[in-house]
Amino acid sequence: MRAIAVSEYGATPAPTHLPRPEPGPGEILVKMIAAGLNPMDWKIADGLLKDSIDARFPLILGQDGAGVVEAVGDGVTRLRHGEQVYGTFGAPEHGRGSYAEYAIARDDGPVARMPEGMIYTQAAAVPTASMSALAMVEQAGVDIGHTVLVVGATGGTGQSAVQLAALAGAKVIATARDDMAGTMRRLGADETVDHSKGDLNGQVLAVHSDGIDVILDMASDTGAVEHLAQLLRPGGTYVSTLWAANPDAMAARELRGINFEVEPSAELLDRLSGLIDAGELRVRVEREVPFAEAAGALAANRAGGARGKTVIRV
Repeated sequence: MRAIAVSEYGATPAPTHLPRPEPGPGEILVKMIAAGLNPMDWKIADGLLKDSIDARFPLILGQDGAGVVEAVGDGVTRLRHGEQVYGTFGAPEHGRGSYAEYAIARDDGPVARMPEGMIYTQAAAVPTASMSALAMVEQAGVDIGHTVLVVGATGGTGQSAVQLAALAGAKVIATARDDMAGTMRRLGADETVDHSKGDLNGQVLAVHSDGIDVILDMASDTGAVEHLAQLLRPGGTYVSTLWAANPDAMAARELRGINFEVEPSAELLDRLSGLIDAGELRVRVEREVPFAEAAGALAANRAGGARGKTVIRV
């Protein structure tokens, strides 16, 4: 089968041919139609996570994807041959990922039936980003009446976080340049702030002089987190997906600091499917690329500035 893989950490991702995997007990084999690109994909390829992930090479890249169940192993009861599914397929410890014609997933793992009426390229953009956003909003305790700043709002996770925080009843401030401000408002943001126009703290405090309740941050390093945390009222919550928060230092200031990592599950995916079917969550695909251009798409994502999800057509 065709796959996009690396031969070692730091190698350039490249098209290759590998044997088609076969599902074992409790596993399903999915014929992939589309794969969603996430920053984790290039971080794994670059070896940035090698202290916590023991990858096997050649390593097929990719976490997210959507496709059709091709075969099932013994003991599979939840999903059936021919069903349209989406979810996370990355298993670097086995050398497996979603950038391939076929991928393996656990029947009891983070794979679910696709939302009604959704096409494969849209579905592939959902899993990691939107599961992260849903779990993050809930872990932060976002509620009616809260004022929430979403940092990194134009990326895949950020766009879902804006929508889900607004759905929870919060007033949402999204970071966005002028050309994305309209998109953020259509997704549910009440206000936008632009870091290129000066200090974010000053822009937020000009409207919210008594501070805000929650910061959901997908972009800031430790120094920026310490600065932005000054916006929070006592009792406020700061969530960092880059693990740049210092919970102890924040606790000393009567703040809650959370270094967030999602735990993917079929239950989260099923809940997202419900929100998508109800029209309460939209996933914006910024770019679709053919299989042969996956390496270039990863390099572009590494450079930053995402304004939605990139999807690879398998």
